[in-house]
Amino acid sequence: MFRVLLRLYLITIVTYSAAIFLIPKLVIQLFEHRYMNYNIEQSRGLQKLMVKQYQRAPVERWSQVTDQLSQDFAPLKVELLLRQDARYTPQEEQLLEQGKPVIRLGEWGWMEEISSPINQQFAVKLTVPPDPLDMNLLYWSMNVLIGAALLGCLLVWLRPHWRDLERLKSTAALLGKGHLTERTQLPPSSSIGSLATVFDTMADDIEHLLNQQRDLLNAVSHELRTPLTRLDFGLALALSEDLPEASRERLQSLVAHIRELDELVLELLSYSRLQNPAQLPERVEVALDEFIDSVLGSVDDELENPEIVIDVALDCTVERFSLDPRLTARALQNLLRNATRYCDKRIQVGVKVCSNGCEIWVDDDGIGIPVDQRERIFEPFYRLDRSRDRATGGFGLGLAISRRALEAQGGTLTALASPLGGARFRVWLPSRAD
Repeated sequence: MFRVLLRLYLITIVTYSAAIFLIPKLVIQLFEHRYMNYNIEQSRGLQKLMVKQYQRAPVERWSQVTDQLSQDFAPLKVELLLRQDARYTPQEEQLLEQGKPVIRLGEWGWMEEISSPINQQFAVKLTVPPDPLDMNLLYWSMNVLIGAALLGCLLVWLRPHWRDLERLKSTAALLGKGHLTERTQLPPSSSIGSLATVFDTMADDIEHLLNQQRDLLNAVSHELRTPLTRLDFGLALALSEDLPEASRERLQSLVAHIRELDELVLELLSYSRLQNPAQLPERVEVALDEFIDSVLGSVDDELENPEIVIDVALDCTVERFSLDPRLTARALQNLLRNATRYCDKRIQVGVKVCSNGCEIWVDDDGIGIPVDQRERIFEPFYRLDRSRDRATGGFGLGLAISRRALEAQGGTLTALASPLGGARFRVWLPSRAD
């Protein structure tokens, strides 16, 4: 808020300073004749008094009259000038010839000096001195107080706007994190009340659509599992009978497709559950070495290539860390399965714990992931061109499930380049706040 307040205040002060400097000049230029006449009228008596003092005395005493007038009118300055040496402009000289005074204006249209003709040769000039230092200080003090008053007004005006905008911002952030029931709850009297109403309406529509999508996905997934289970059971019974070899191979192929569909349904259900913000993660303290060993053990049983080597590097300042074992294990299993599909011979799992959190990375020595696709691979059902084949590509849900499982714990999952030459998937889990 203070940054916005400072910018708004600077704009206001610069505008105010420019206005009080330029507008008076413009007004004086437009109405210069009126300002001159006004000052002449105000000083008419003073002019006549000075001219009469000179006219009553002989010329040889005019210097004494000048000194006496300067003393009487101090701090105003009185000068006796020869008109030909005074460097008046032709217009000013013409006014003096007509017996009229010549006036020069200063700031804010006030008289700075005025010259009155005595005769055809001489004129008396009265000069108003600049304001003394203390008066200038008082003038600038008034400007400072005016600036402070403007700052106070801006602060009073901006604070409720900023408070409501912060409420709108926090609601948008929570909505983006999956808390679909969050609303701004700003009153219509708020300065952004109409915006908040539109935002809340949009949030209602989004919540309704996402709930419909989730319910549809759950319903379809559950409904699909029943016929798939029946088909699997029926084909298993058929395979238990004596069949020709060609028929048995066709039935076994069908069983493989049905189990692939069943696996897809399970993945969809897992992703749908992770989309529900009501299911909060359950963080418990686990021994990191034992936890990593259990995850590796579940993946070792699925390795089809016995030549693949999995290395583990532990760099932990503490032996235990707080996390959700189920979600974290699911994410790491997906990352390891992904690495086994695309690596050549080597996979490395690293774990590092510091005061802020826990970092886990999975490296492989495969061909890696293009930079422009390192974010897209976490989108549901997105697979790289080289992984379109079901034999290696999967369903395109594993990485999406992994990221969602880690984000549910406040963590992150990113794809980088691996020192081994392939891809690195970096997991970051923050420490649990006390």
